[in-house]
Amino acid sequence: MREPESIAMKEDERMIPVWSIIAAILAFLLVEYYWWIVAPAQRHHPAPPLGLRLYFDLSWGLLAALYFLMVGYVSKDAPRRAMSTRFWMVICLVMPGGIGAVFYFLLRQPEVSRCPACGTHVQSDFHFCPQCNYQLTANCGNCFRTVRPTDQFCTQCGHELAVDHTPARLRVLGE
Repeated sequence: MREPESIAMKEDERMIPVWSIIAAILAFLLVEYYWWIVAPAQRHHPAPPLGLRLYFDLSWGLLAALYFLMVGYVSKDAPRRAMSTRFWMVICLVMPGGIGAVFYFLLRQPEVSRCPACGTHVQSDFHFCPQCNYQLTANCGNCFRTVRPTDQFCTQCGHELAVDHTPARLRVLGE
């Protein structure tokens, strides 16, 4: 398993890198340049009507910009999930029409974090650490589904959560 990179909560808002924003702006400007400078200068075909040219200009420009923003997002999101950044960026760039991004979002792994007790990499949906059995989230003692620390009863099976021996650190979260 690859070593995942962690992104702090403050950095979570910055999932699209600056280089991707710059590339998106440049792509949009290049499309603008084509539709307003290059296309009208070609004499072998008549220029499309202004409304149609404006539609193609804006829609293709936005699609080109979104393409680069999507590649930038994948470059920041893949390391958080212990996935190969280079591989998924190449897939997103090579596969046309955003199909690579669709594959990425369908096949991406859950986020990975560290166990507070032993430092083992654990997926965000784990209830217990697979190495040291440290309880990572509050869960029902009957059906073992995740519950909020403030719940009195399990929402799935109705089990009374007060009889479970939830660690104090998880009970404190809900108070």
